[in-house]
Amino acid sequence: MQLLNLDMSKRYSYADYLTWADNVRRELYEGFIKLMSPAPSSIHQDISLNLERYFINFLYKKKCKFYHAPSDVRFPKDKTNTDDKLTYTVVQPDIYVVCDLAKIDKRGCLGAPDLIIEIVSAGNSKRDIKDKFKIYEEYGVREYWIVFPNDELVYVYLLDETGKYKEKDIYERGDKIPVNIFNGDLEIDLNEVFE
Repeated sequence: MQLLNLDMSKRYSYADYLTWADNVRRELYEGFIKLMSPAPSSIHQDISLNLERYFINFLYKKKCKFYHAPSDVRFPKDKTNTDDKLTYTVVQPDIYVVCDLAKIDKRGCLGAPDLIIEIVSAGNSKRDIKDKFKIYEEYGVREYWIVFPNDELVYVYLLDETGKYKEKDIYERGDKIPVNIFNGDLEIDLNEVFE
């Protein structure tokens, strides 16, 4: 398919986003298009699959569900008005977990997931570290992990009572990360994630 000729300086809504019939992966940050890398590296995919394995096993027959990219997470400014024409922020996290299943619909997730994990790639580090950090904090994602494949590090941030992220810890190969939204009932061994 041919790339659409979209004006990158124009503000778009999720309703516009739904009309773009090509295979280009995009996100919207406050209505402005951010193009995504066409395909993640094999290291990125290996890490994602290793993390997913933990969530698949742990969440079997539980009320929370996990999803992985590409899957849209929409953040409407006004939670009482979820009209697609008024939703300007849409992201595709590498992995996310939702425990309020009323947020899940056929198009993905409407509202803040409980946990989001982003795996940094060379072309998206600023987005994950700065841009998405601000978006996830603003919309109330309770736990945010940023995975650095080359350094074999994971930064974990938790939303505090004031609605701001506090760095919980930095984990490295050899550590086990407790998943805070599950009160530590799930621990992820980074030796297995980075193998």
